[in-house]
Amino acid sequence: MGSMSMEKTGPRVFSGGIWEERYGYARAVVIGERVIVSGCTATVDGELQHVGDAYLQSRTAMDIALEAVEMGGLTRVDVVMVRYYVVDHDHFDRVGQAIAEVFGDVRPACTGVRVAGLVDPRMLVEIEIEALRA
Repeated sequence: MGSMSMEKTGPRVFSGGIWEERYGYARAVVIGERVIVSGCTATVDGELQHVGDAYLQSRTAMDIALEAVEMGGLTRVDVVMVRYYVVDHDHFDRVGQAIAEVFGDVRPACTGVRVAGLVDPRMLVEIEIEALRA
């Protein structure tokens, strides 16, 4: 999974990522049996990983998101929603491939949206997930 050191403080999970502190949010929030994970990119220890590769950025972002889910007490099989944002229409298939590899047996709901850009212009994808214990 991601090499960040996640920390749970009450109902909030923090990864120590640069954007959380700068923009004032938590990586995830735990509400009862639900974990809502903020948008994750391929930023690890302040550095964007896999510049130019939407597939590998997606895999890294999902690793970070799933680590937050686990800190919240749930697992990959509890994921019920995946939302992803891509900056180029040509990235949909590569991001979709990564999502299918991670969640193909779970089959969560999923939405993909093309956006004008992300906080770092080298970022190709941002992924957020929600998990719920049935």
